[in-house]
Amino acid sequence: MRKEEKIIVGISVGDLNGIGPEIIIKTYEDSRSLELNTPVIFASGKLMQFFKNHFQSKINFFNIDTPEKIVHGKVNVVNVWREPVKIDFGKEDSKIGEYAIKSLEAATKALKDGLIDVLVTAPINKHNIQSDKFNFPGHTDYLANELNGKSLMFMVSDELRVGLLTDHVPLKDASSTITEELITEKIGTVMKSLKQDFGIRKPKVAVLAINPHAGDNGVIGNEDDTILKPTLEKLKLDGSLIYGPYSADSFFGSNTYKRFDAIIASYHDQGLIPFKTIAFGQGVNYTAGLDKVRTSPDHGTAYEIAGKGIADENSMKHAINTAIKIFRNRDEYSQYSKNPLKKASR
Repeated sequence: MRKEEKIIVGISVGDLNGIGPEIIIKTYEDSRSLELNTPVIFASGKLMQFFKNHFQSKINFFNIDTPEKIVHGKVNVVNVWREPVKIDFGKEDSKIGEYAIKSLEAATKALKDGLIDVLVTAPINKHNIQSDKFNFPGHTDYLANELNGKSLMFMVSDELRVGLLTDHVPLKDASSTITEELITEKIGTVMKSLKQDFGIRKPKVAVLAINPHAGDNGVIGNEDDTILKPTLEKLKLDGSLIYGPYSADSFFGSNTYKRFDAIIASYHDQGLIPFKTIAFGQGVNYTAGLDKVRTSPDHGTAYEIAGKGIADENSMKHAINTAIKIFRNRDEYSQYSKNPLKKASR
């Protein structure tokens, strides 16, 4: 990969009755956005034309039949299907869910085949995508199955990065899911990602406790004392800068998070509620730990405003820019790893 080359950004359209197509169009309406990357939308030329007309956009699409025919300087649309699709903004529809999966599968194949450099996924509805052929809770689990590596949901912004020990797991099962092996794997993934994806040579990571007040010495559960603390102590032996477990209730309000390069939360809402409070609209959902780069906006389908032309595209822009930065950082990290003398001479 040469730095002067444009990054090819594959985009899956997500739920067509949501805001995905709108924020994609708004992101690339300004032709200057094509100076640093080449977008490839996996959908249907006719359908994207419908959205263009609906939102009264001046964007121009370049329709192609296969991703091999990508043209730089254009907003490419790969015709994954050709039949008409009925759009009913704001409505959950299992048929629309099928098209979201068709787009995702086509984009993922192009990613695996090296025809696109990174994948950015517009929001899906996790309920209407379920079928006999597709039985994954969401993007992260599907991509973990299709790509190489151990996936981790990593929410990132300019000022905050939050990884999760458990993600789409019911709260009643979260503590029993957290084992020494899982903690070791997830922290290892975060550490590696901070180094190769974000260019941080000696990352500092904080881990949030499983129970309130880190269990209060066993008064409020013993998982922190018997599982989390001993595992963190083992991981520190190699010199890794790992701290915690911290009581989660005051960690963010006291701005303690600003002292670390990443935070690892024990379960979904423990990490995502503060992240979305602090960084909503500027945040990005990044799937760390895989051999390919995938990002997504930090919000959902937003059915309540779909079709109204008022959706904010900033998180989509951040998702695209983050994917590009990570791709370039990985390339640079790979080059330095191959040539440690060059790295040492910087």
